[in-house]
Amino acid sequence: MKGILIVDHGSQKREANDMLICMANLIQTMAGAEVVVRHAHMELAHPEIREGFASCVEAGATDVTVFPYMLSPGRHSTADIPRMVGEAARNYPHVSFRVTPAFGVHEKLAEVVLDRAQIQPVFDPAGSEAAQCWDPNCSETLCGDACRAKTSATPTTEAPGTARS
Repeated sequence: MKGILIVDHGSQKREANDMLICMANLIQTMAGAEVVVRHAHMELAHPEIREGFASCVEAGATDVTVFPYMLSPGRHSTADIPRMVGEAARNYPHVSFRVTPAFGVHEKLAEVVLDRAQIQPVFDPAGSEAAQCWDPNCSETLCGDACRAKTSATPTTEAPGTARS
């Protein structure tokens, strides 16, 4: 069974932590009952990553995708979370897992920004146009691991050393 664990930084502010519960519930509803969806925080709040990973496994997940619920591919999403997930997964050698890139540059995020600004989009980046590099110099490196031009070319993006079969 597939599992999804969404992970944010964690906050001392209850409202910030509660938002992740709502997001996990939304993802669960959209994914359906055949997918286990849980949430966790890196620090400052519970459940922590090891607890969230364990909850996925206890609910029947044998393949867990961990999504850093963060905008940019910074240190937490590229190093800390993969390390912490790797440590949590050691207790479950029969479970495969991977850590995805953070949100990065994505047309759905641009849609949310425009919606909240009450601006109607004049361009719809559907299909192959969504996978283009949005760096003005088209370097395909400015957005790091979350670059849509890179991730569309490779359907599975794994953080080094985190995927197991």
